[in-house]
Amino acid sequence: MSDPKETPNSEVSDEIEYQVLARKYRPTDFSNLIGQDAMVRTLKNAFESGRLAHAFILTGVRGVGKTTTARIIARALNCVGPDGNGEATIEPCGECEFCQAIAEDRLVDVLEMDAASRTGVDDVRELIEGVRYKPVSARYKIYIIDEVHMLSRNAFNALLKTLEEPPAHVKFIFATTEIRKVPVTVLSRCQRFDLRRVDIETLSANFTEIAEKEGVKVTAAAISLIARAADGSVRDGQSLLDQVVATAVEDDRELDEEVVRDMLGLADRERSFDLFELVMKGDVSGALDMLDGDYANGADPVLVLQDLLEVVHWLSRVKVTPDIADGPMVPESDRDRGKDLTGRLSMGALTRAWQMLLKGLREAQSAPSPIQAAEMILIRLAYLADLPTPADAVKAINEQSTETASPSPTGGGGNGGGQPAVNAAPQSGQAQAAPQMEPQRDTVAETQAIGDSAPEALASPQTFEDVIALADKMNERILRANLVSNVHLVRFEPGTIVFQPGKNTPREFSQDLTRFLNGKTNRRWVVTVSLDEQGAESVQQREDAVKAARRAEIAQTPFMQSVMETFPGAKISDVRDIGGPEEIVPDEIEGEDEV
Repeated sequence: MSDPKETPNSEVSDEIEYQVLARKYRPTDFSNLIGQDAMVRTLKNAFESGRLAHAFILTGVRGVGKTTTARIIARALNCVGPDGNGEATIEPCGECEFCQAIAEDRLVDVLEMDAASRTGVDDVRELIEGVRYKPVSARYKIYIIDEVHMLSRNAFNALLKTLEEPPAHVKFIFATTEIRKVPVTVLSRCQRFDLRRVDIETLSANFTEIAEKEGVKVTAAAISLIARAADGSVRDGQSLLDQVVATAVEDDRELDEEVVRDMLGLADRERSFDLFELVMKGDVSGALDMLDGDYANGADPVLVLQDLLEVVHWLSRVKVTPDIADGPMVPESDRDRGKDLTGRLSMGALTRAWQMLLKGLREAQSAPSPIQAAEMILIRLAYLADLPTPADAVKAINEQSTETASPSPTGGGGNGGGQPAVNAAPQSGQAQAAPQMEPQRDTVAETQAIGDSAPEALASPQTFEDVIALADKMNERILRANLVSNVHLVRFEPGTIVFQPGKNTPREFSQDLTRFLNGKTNRRWVVTVSLDEQGAESVQQREDAVKAARRAEIAQTPFMQSVMETFPGAKISDVRDIGGPEEIVPDEIEGEDEV
């Protein structure tokens, strides 16, 4: 009768004793803590020199080992060695009563508190009351407060005095994922350690070692995929590996990348490259069919877009630094596809694809139907891939206009003497060349006159423009800016300036200008402010009027009208000369569309 009872109890006991991989392989000393070499080195030096802080604060993203590190520090501080006579050490023995008691969470002198559930000042007051009592048996009484940023403001204030001057037998260890929420007054009283995200290579090595210990066969590609999905978190990666191990135990086979992708709900990496290639080729139908297939197989449209962003980021890095594709941790498929696609895509196309996908990702996350949003994003990206950049389009239109305006080979054309028919009506689908325009010599900007001023004239200004030029030469930027923008000239004679101030003219401007001219010229100057006489337009206003007239004139040419038709909603922001005073082309075209 006893045997049947023992068997089910044994089975239940085995189930209860099972630990997930994240707990089973939790480091018990600093030698097993991965990815935090800088922190371990600092703590090692502190233990060896005896310069141990009374309070530590550990910060970092989830799963990088904050609480684990706190427990290891507690063991290191209280370890007495196998013989019971040891000192605090960076390498706890794991055999003494204190190491074992801390590992089993039963040492009364090490108190672990969750600040997320005990946030009030009463909880901290209880903690402070216990600080004054010496430890029961261990060397130090250690308080580990997890998620310390969750404490209330009053709780932090209550802790400050004790934290700054604790008894010699007390050590505080704080852990938090939100270091910015911790008051500066607390941070200044602690020794801070920032735990880094663990890199993919280190995570892959750790997961491979765990899989071997568990007797599970997992391909290197599957391990690498788990490491990438962990996003620098050891605990997250080990939890994912736990799922993979359970799958392997079920059907006893080697697990590959496909199994991991199905488990995580990720699209196949090769399919991500294929989908991106279809989109960039403009094959909208093929891209939508592939997306529908992935969606039918359970892929999340948002994750599909994230995978496409990863592809674009990878291709951009390969484009900039080709050597990265030959790294030891780079899968062969990523290496081959990366080199192939970067050879056919320009950096401009990749950056536009990144911007489009990044904006589309936010749309898909907030859209009522993510799959519909993802389809529209692929359609927009496919059509965008076929379009030239605005600069290329303007250049092509300009070249086409030049060809249209060139004389025919026969020298005919019905206009006599074989001269080009510039003003002839354009043929259908062609843009007419912009007619050559004489600049308005009487409205040339004053800056041109300033640039032509002779150096010797600057010491004795004869015009208001010479005064501006002198300020420019002497690097008086503020004075020059006020002369150009805030002075409405009433009268100017060598030695005399009468002006009406603008609304932004400084109060001391006339004195500053007088002082400047008297110090930099060979005559005495009188600068007078007139409030009765109406001053002329400022130099800046005249320049703006000239530019506005030029933009309006350019906008009426057939060339620019064809540009406006090509880019609806665009506008001319500036006009500049590139080939002489008579060759004027648009310098910038601002548009409201995505192109």
